Amino acid sequence: MNAPVLTPHSALVYLMVAVASADARMTDEEIGAMSHGVADLPAFKGYDRAWLVSAVRACNTMLREKDGLETVLGLVYAALPGSVSDTAYALASNMAVSDGNVGQRESRLLEMIRHDLGIERLTAAAIDRAVVALNRSLPA
Repeated sequence: MNAPVLTPHSALVYLMVAVASADARMTDEEIGAMSHGVADLPAFKGYDRAWLVSAVRACNTMLREKDGLETVLGLVYAALPGSVSDTAYALASNMAVSDGNVGQRESRLLEMIRHDLGIERLTAAAIDRAVVALNRSLPA
């Protein structure tokens, strides 16, 4: 299979899918977080929300192949300008937190992404903390 060349927008979607799929299942909360992010965040300005479903499917297909995660991450890193590394990490962290349970596989993947994107540990910790705070529900 020939790997596609991703736009920066699609690279962000692929990164979110990779994190959401890290525990071998994508929850409704993760799908909702992806959909809302694409609809609402400035990083996705100019990205047609209708493309989301096909990007998610294409990424999931790639992830199921041998060395799929490495292929997906390579495509993501090649497509992202360095100026959005922190944005990419924040979206990845949000995916991990969005279903309320950050598992071991997601934690390891976030650490790999942090390292690969050149995000310093303190910066990543601040992003992670902000993401947790933004995903917290108010007590009933």
